[in-house]
Amino acid sequence: MEYLVEMKNMTMKFPGVIALNNVSFALKPGEVHVLLGENGAGKSTLVKMLSGINRPTQGEIIIGGKSYAYLTPKKSAENKIALIYQELSVINELSIAENLYVGKLPHKKVAGISLVDYKTINENAKKYMDAIGLKRNPSTLVQDISISEKQQVEIAKALASEAKIIVMDEPTSSLSIEETEELFRIIRNLKKQGIGIIYISHKLKEIKEIGDRVTVLKDGCYVGTREVAELEVDDLIPMMVGRKITGNHLGNREQIEKDNEVIFKVENLTRKDGTARNISFEVRKGEIVGFGGLIGAGRSECMEGIFGAKPISSGKIYLRGKELKIKDTYEALKQGIAMVTENRRETGFFQNFNIWQETSVTTNLKKSKLGGVTGLLNEKAERAKAEEEVEALNTKCSSVDQMTVNLSGGNQQKVIIGKWLAIDADVFIFDEPTKGIDVGAKSEIYAIMRKMAEAGKAIIMVSSDMPELLQTCDRIIVFKNGEISGVLNSEEATEEKIMYAAVTVD
Repeated sequence: MEYLVEMKNMTMKFPGVIALNNVSFALKPGEVHVLLGENGAGKSTLVKMLSGINRPTQGEIIIGGKSYAYLTPKKSAENKIALIYQELSVINELSIAENLYVGKLPHKKVAGISLVDYKTINENAKKYMDAIGLKRNPSTLVQDISISEKQQVEIAKALASEAKIIVMDEPTSSLSIEETEELFRIIRNLKKQGIGIIYISHKLKEIKEIGDRVTVLKDGCYVGTREVAELEVDDLIPMMVGRKITGNHLGNREQIEKDNEVIFKVENLTRKDGTARNISFEVRKGEIVGFGGLIGAGRSECMEGIFGAKPISSGKIYLRGKELKIKDTYEALKQGIAMVTENRRETGFFQNFNIWQETSVTTNLKKSKLGGVTGLLNEKAERAKAEEEVEALNTKCSSVDQMTVNLSGGNQQKVIIGKWLAIDADVFIFDEPTKGIDVGAKSEIYAIMRKMAEAGKAIIMVSSDMPELLQTCDRIIVFKNGEISGVLNSEEATEEKIMYAAVTVD
């Protein structure tokens, strides 16, 4: 069978680092070929060669019988290759139709003046939207649609470019179960049209459901390619990490309640916008409390209220028996509350900071006065503290001078955690802490959380991944429509019970 694309012996060298070492990969027409590996394995480096972003040090790319030493973005587009990144590239201020034709808007002459032909744009956009089941008016602004619909816009954009090869990077990381099923329906229809899909995911269960073949990379090297129908999910983990992945050891729930005092307590918290209402819970020493529920149920909204990111209309918050007064995130930080946000790249760290600068942000804010306006910097001490946190969390980096944005997802998360540990925060809120992180790094994050809980920190974990909640948490609080709909101890919790509490009508 002729391949849509073959990549032979691809190698990518950066100063002091071999990001990809002699890797080969091929995609068939109408195939979903899963690209799997831990963060830093080389997956992104490989697919960026297809988009023309990365220029390989050596290797050969064969498309339609023609050989290339490298592709430029223009050549990539000419060869009908489209990439849909985890951080979607849609433009919120433009309409759906305009997003499909950014940079190539058709024009028409009216009285000798060239004007954008919106009639043609909307008609063509509607055709591609219908093909994937996006039921919206083409003139709808992208800022007014959901995350899953924005992803559909990206797919429609790929179809509008007549793409034959589509790369999807962690496409379900922000989707609900229902939205994921809809995406899989679209992918199956694309396969029927002969479109080849390179699918990058850390959710191993998805591979059996949507994949045809899977190629595993590790540390920039090729490990192997397998037919999905001939393997079990558990077969992939040793290929990915070269070690056995173990879950956390849950604390003894009865022992925690008997011996450990309440560290953190929330009473009847209600947000001004009503997205979280009458929320009450407590966290004991040594305990990890998980928050489950469907996307949009109010879990993150509740945490934003606790952290001072959004205003609350009522409720009380206590730390070690003392009531806290939190009017904004600066006050939350000063009083010992940390929040690792869901969207790492947008709200987790500064894109232009290196590791030691990022680690020192919280320290400088905590020492500062007048809302962070005044305070002194000490670069030597800040570097030393960053190095201490890097070593403690086993963060993989060249040095504390490396830019945080250039780390893998798991190591970015460790830097974020490290900056909160640097100020010895008492309460840690983890909102989707393993989103977009590989299975090996997940295990490390779980171990860090457990160690923090046992050291006396109050640990709160929001996750849409039910197996993750069951594996990691001592107690699971379920949200539905902005309110708590169920509380389950780890010994009694199951996926069915969590889902039942999340969806059943009172």
